[in-house]
Amino acid sequence: MITQQLKSMSPSLFLKRIALGISLVSLLNACGGGGATTDANNGPGPAVSATGLRALPAALTTRQAVSYSPYTTVNGAALTDNQVLQDLQLLVQAGFGLIRLFDSSDNLAARTLRVISANNLDIKVQLGSYMNSFEYLTDPVTRLSVQQANQDEMARTIHLANQYPNIVAAVSVGNETMVTWSIVPVSTGTMASYIRNVRSQIQQPVTTDDNFAFYAGYARDAAEQAAQIFREIDYASIHSYAIEDAYYNNPSSGNPLTQWDWEQLGVTDTTQRAAAMMDAALGKLKADYNLVQSYMQQVGYGNLPILIGETGWKAQDPSGTNRYRFLASPVNQLMYYSRILDWTTSTRNGTGPKNIFYFEAFDETWKGGDDNWGLFNVSRQARCAIKALNPSANWTMDPGSSSCGTANAVYYVPLQAATAVSGSLTIFNQLVHNWPAGLRADKFQSGTFNLMYPATGDAPANDLAAGGLAASYYLLLDTFTPANYGWGLLWHSTASPAVSTNLSNFANGNVQFSIRTTYAGSLTISVGSDSPVGVQQASINITTGSYGYANDGSWHDVTIPVSAFIAANPLFDPSYVLTPFTISDVWTVTGNTARTGMPPIHMDNIRWTP
Repeated sequence: MITQQLKSMSPSLFLKRIALGISLVSLLNACGGGGATTDANNGPGPAVSATGLRALPAALTTRQAVSYSPYTTVNGAALTDNQVLQDLQLLVQAGFGLIRLFDSSDNLAARTLRVISANNLDIKVQLGSYMNSFEYLTDPVTRLSVQQANQDEMARTIHLANQYPNIVAAVSVGNETMVTWSIVPVSTGTMASYIRNVRSQIQQPVTTDDNFAFYAGYARDAAEQAAQIFREIDYASIHSYAIEDAYYNNPSSGNPLTQWDWEQLGVTDTTQRAAAMMDAALGKLKADYNLVQSYMQQVGYGNLPILIGETGWKAQDPSGTNRYRFLASPVNQLMYYSRILDWTTSTRNGTGPKNIFYFEAFDETWKGGDDNWGLFNVSRQARCAIKALNPSANWTMDPGSSSCGTANAVYYVPLQAATAVSGSLTIFNQLVHNWPAGLRADKFQSGTFNLMYPATGDAPANDLAAGGLAASYYLLLDTFTPANYGWGLLWHSTASPAVSTNLSNFANGNVQFSIRTTYAGSLTISVGSDSPVGVQQASINITTGSYGYANDGSWHDVTIPVSAFIAANPLFDPSYVLTPFTISDVWTVTGNTARTGMPPIHMDNIRWTP
């Protein structure tokens, strides 16, 4: 899932966002109806119900639970045994007695289990078996390599579950592999066989972790059915993130599963709006849980226990796009966590989830724009929610958690548009060839091409006619040495925080520019605006013959209607424009092949016209 756009963002932050999207792409390569689950184990081990389900151990349903990934550094390097011990001691001090591990690697999972055992820590574990995607790979060598890696991972899972039977309370095979947007897609048939393989060789109850939408019956296609999974598992482990669904709660998503009223504009007393938002966030979690429970009953698995395997709230906005500015803070995280604890404590023996694994224990800086979920920051400093769990502990506090009162919570404040620009907005031409007022041009990444701003020489005829000056100015992008993702150039606000420009008068107008090049393949022209959930980028790929563009080495005037950008992203709002013009070639967007030595691009007369 590649994220987008920018607001108060330097070129380096833009780069980090692009790099995060590319790293995600690279990953592609690198309660039940009585259950039909069967269990051939007749020896000692967990009790088996009449349905064939393995009973959930008390540790899985009564202990305070949290997801744990032992990382500290940007590149995701694992901790030492002593560092893991210090982490786990912090979690015990906060009251956690159950952790979720996401894989069975020697460096992470085996290390954590070894530390728990060697130090007699009162911690139980839901062990993970991380499955990668191979079914959609076309290269047979890579496909076989991933298949073998999955087999090796399952073997490690089986070994650890049997080596530490008194610590490993349960096992989860796969993580978010079957929801429609999975970055590691695995078919339900293959995942069912993986679960069956692991479960047949261990005694613990087994599940697979996936988004609530999959568990509620929204599989990728008709051939993939959640019931294929239900008959293999002992309990369901579902994921739900109201804070993420706020981003997709918009007309362009067309997805009712994302809908919830996070803005709470009906609460006119703004001192109460944050609490109302967090109440609504809990309501969204409950609604997602109820969808799963209802679907399981519908398909005959109404007695299958349900745990929430992941839910959480960001303590600060790492996106670089202001995506979480009205959502994320340590106080809001505390408000969400306290609400879900109250819910699961009061309902786990009734109709609610048997437990909730909070995501997550510690920040993971390697995640870039998807970081800051931790109850502790990456320096192991406690945030507001941890302080509330054990107020008497001598915590080293996160700097943003010095005051944890509800007055410091964030909430939605409607955007205020500036006075609308009239006439036309010129970004670059013969007369405006220095920085336009309030704007600056920056490369996505330094060193990806040379930028002459302005260059002089052969400018288009309409430039000469308009300027009538001795020198002919234009913009030159030359000597391309792109990054591994491509290159780009954007004009954006020079203010900090960024200031938007009200171009609502141009909603029926055009974005225009002159261009001369022999550059092969598509180019992407983008504009970006502010929105309640951060910057919204709208992009149009241009090829020879589209909007007046041609790459024949002559000057051409390109005209793209603003309506085309709005159609590309309905959340793009001309009233709050932050990036009025971007030109780029990101390989995954244009479909061009990565290459160097591209011919130069000459540009001029970049403007918005009503």
